[in-house]
Amino acid sequence: MLTKEELKQYQRQVILPELGIDGQEKLKAAQVLMIGAGGLGCPVLQYLVAAGVGNIGIVDHDVVELTNLHRQILYAAADVGKPKALTAREKLTQLNPLVKITAYQERLTAANAQKLISSHDLIIDGSDNFPTRYLVNDTCVSANKPLVFGSIYKFEGQVSVFNHQQGPNYRDLFEEPAAEGEVPNCNEVGVIGMLPGIVGTLMANEAIKVICGFGETLSGRLLTMNALDCSVNIFNIATQKQNSSMPLAAENNPDDREKHEISINRLKNWQAATPAEVFLVDVREDYEFEEFNIGGINISLYHLHEHLSTFPADQKLVFICQTGQRSKMAVNMVKPFFKGEIFTVKNGIDGYAL
Repeated sequence: MLTKEELKQYQRQVILPELGIDGQEKLKAAQVLMIGAGGLGCPVLQYLVAAGVGNIGIVDHDVVELTNLHRQILYAAADVGKPKALTAREKLTQLNPLVKITAYQERLTAANAQKLISSHDLIIDGSDNFPTRYLVNDTCVSANKPLVFGSIYKFEGQVSVFNHQQGPNYRDLFEEPAAEGEVPNCNEVGVIGMLPGIVGTLMANEAIKVICGFGETLSGRLLTMNALDCSVNIFNIATQKQNSSMPLAAENNPDDREKHEISINRLKNWQAATPAEVFLVDVREDYEFEEFNIGGINISLYHLHEHLSTFPADQKLVFICQTGQRSKMAVNMVKPFFKGEIFTVKNGIDGYAL
């Protein structure tokens, strides 16, 4: 039941017929766990607390740094050196004292993930590293918890909802983590300050829709946006079960059993015998491609969605990167939208000299 104070505070959203009192009561009863109180966590937390989500847990072991302040606007200069989880709880309580906020000043690990995640209704992942993303995803799948996902890179952002109503999970999009250090983080390549605000707001929107049950969520879809040109694209995500629905002849092909993986020698043979039938795409960054490459065209993994219509279905589409990890991710991203043959090169450029 909502109190008179709550009815007054949330009146502007309660009058929405899609939400109403029933939706506001669902928000009040919800138990949400936010993984990370950084760039994405700050706007997500601010909007969910303001919206009246009744119980919110914050998991973050880090402290506020001066370099955080251009994008993590929940914090101020006076907060530098303070624990993020505790500081976020203090500031968010000032925003809305009606919400119960629990701070977990610890790193999410395999030892505590199951306990933390299973005790909440909805998980939101604002982490900035692949090991945590896969840990969160796999634990959500195990505990059958819906997951709102967001990520940022330079000027680009991604948002989706995983493991919701039998929908795909994160591994259906990116089956395996990238090798350590292969995909640079914000500390290495930078990020425009308002980007996590845009992406985090979209994540909060998805969270409210999942909790209240109105609208159409991004379950089974990946939203990508680019702050440089304000372009927004939405792509369908096929589940691994859907991806594995292939003819028996294909199932007998060792390359398909290995998720379309080929050796560098097989690529060389194809290029020598029938070069016109091979469409090679190097998904590394442009500076990596310029330093050394074995041909083909260069399209960064993070820009593949902009070039889907340019990939010829009558040629073998082959992705390559430095170690073979990003090219596997490229296959999983493109596979649902590409009708031709698609491959990733095992060990990537590093395997060229093997």
